[in-house]
Amino acid sequence: MSAGCRHHAPKFDGLSDGFRRALWLVIAINATMFVVEAAAGALAGSKALQADALDFLGDTLTYAMSLAVIGMALKVRATAALIKGASLAVMGLWVLATTAYQVLILGVPDARVMGVVGFLALAANVASVLVLMRYRDGDSNVRSVWLCSRNDAIGNVAVIGAAAAVALTGTAWPDLIVAALMAGLFLWSALQIIRQALEERRDATLHEAAPAAE
Repeated sequence: MSAGCRHHAPKFDGLSDGFRRALWLVIAINATMFVVEAAAGALAGSKALQADALDFLGDTLTYAMSLAVIGMALKVRATAALIKGASLAVMGLWVLATTAYQVLILGVPDARVMGVVGFLALAANVASVLVLMRYRDGDSNVRSVWLCSRNDAIGNVAVIGAAAAVALTGTAWPDLIVAALMAGLFLWSALQIIRQALEERRDATLHEAAPAAE
């Protein structure tokens, strides 16, 4: 009866003490960095820093949700991943909207604050990536955690680059361009998470229907 099933090898579903400990650690790292970057972004007037701070907040909530649904049914975990994917898409759209608004009132951000906080955030995200590296190929719930951590590290490298470009050019455009690119990364990751979660929900529904068919 299962011969026609589309399943490949089962994917890691998060059921391990090591993964739970990793999640608690990255939750603490990301919550701390959200507070630091949000304050620094407001102080420096940097949209790239504010976008990255929002990503830290999204990651904190994502990791907490991932922790909460560990051990639950596949459909529940996939639904949680769908919610996280949708939230990531909303963040991307919010960053795009605020970036467009900033273009109309073009203020030059403080490149020094951007650079210092960018390096601090990069260190935090590299630590998170290293902690989660071994769990990057799991189901949609587990994989969403990895994608968010990877996005953070990429975003921080981009913020540091934007800080250098702002210092060299004396304009806000590098900051705004980086913020827009980060928004695009959020949207692309959201699409990947949503696609995998929808596929897992379909597979879970098929498995639920199979016993009834027998």
